[in-house]
Amino acid sequence: MITIFNRKQLTSTFDMKRQAEVRDLMARYKIPYSYKVINRRSPSPFSAGSRARTGTFGENLQLAYEYIIYVKKIDYEKANAIINGKIK
Repeated sequence: MITIFNRKQLTSTFDMKRQAEVRDLMARYKIPYSYKVINRRSPSPFSAGSRARTGTFGENLQLAYEYIIYVKKIDYEKANAIINGKIK
């Protein structure tokens, strides 16, 4: 089980295709992982945001979601080598 105490951030990307590739590699090599998706367009509790006034006009929707992938600290070196193409 991956918890905040035994995990390390492997990668962070705004590219949906890239996060899918990384997750596929982790599954192929049987490395446990967890991920978090952050909607960068949602308003924070401190700001109501402007979406109600402007919608998504002029926004780059490809940068709306950030994908963060975590692995166990003990698996980090191997996972990093895999996603960087050093292990085939």
